[in-house]
Amino acid sequence: MSLVENYLAEYIDKMQTDCNGDLGELQKWAYEQGLPIIPKDVVKLLGFVLGLKKPKAILEIGMAVGFSASYMSQYLPEDGYIKTIDRYPLMIERAKANFKKFGLEDKITILEGNANDILPTMNEKFDFVFMDAAKGQYITILPEVLRLTKVGGVIMADDILQEGRVAQDYFEIPKRQRTIHKRLNEFLQEITHNEKLRTSILTIGDGVALIEKLEDW
Repeated sequence: MSLVENYLAEYIDKMQTDCNGDLGELQKWAYEQGLPIIPKDVVKLLGFVLGLKKPKAILEIGMAVGFSASYMSQYLPEDGYIKTIDRYPLMIERAKANFKKFGLEDKITILEGNANDILPTMNEKFDFVFMDAAKGQYITILPEVLRLTKVGGVIMADDILQEGRVAQDYFEIPKRQRTIHKRLNEFLQEITHNEKLRTSILTIGDGVALIEKLEDW
């Protein structure tokens, strides 16, 4: 869901081109199936950031069918790589098939399991981290994500505005959504008020945060 007026969102969407080739076919199929891949405006932002940052090591949290990882691989140098975390067997199998089809098995490593369990076991540093997992978990995994991000590295967190509900009063939110509302607000508070981070919040898609790690702590 776009957070801008519908007519403007539709206009901008028409201006955005799809990916090419087999990746474009996967993108189109995933949209048609209603699968959780990033919308076209977020795809373009992701490519823009990666083109500027030129990361060698990328960490993805939330892989789905492997579209985003496959897209990000286009921006890797020859010795670059991606590690991606997901816990859903069906998505993992579909992603494996897509990585094989695209010839990316040597570039992309799948870490199967819950990010809360996997991240603490990792020690390498990443130039870029793409967060697109369960939104209520963003605040709980943030300390580990920051630990694994290089100074000067960038974190891109997707779907952070809960279709605009993050701005509503807690008691206006349906009870079943209050936990994620509370956790997303805690996440946004932390990334915008931590002096060791530089953050920009964008209202494309369902909200995107771009976070630069300025120093270690």
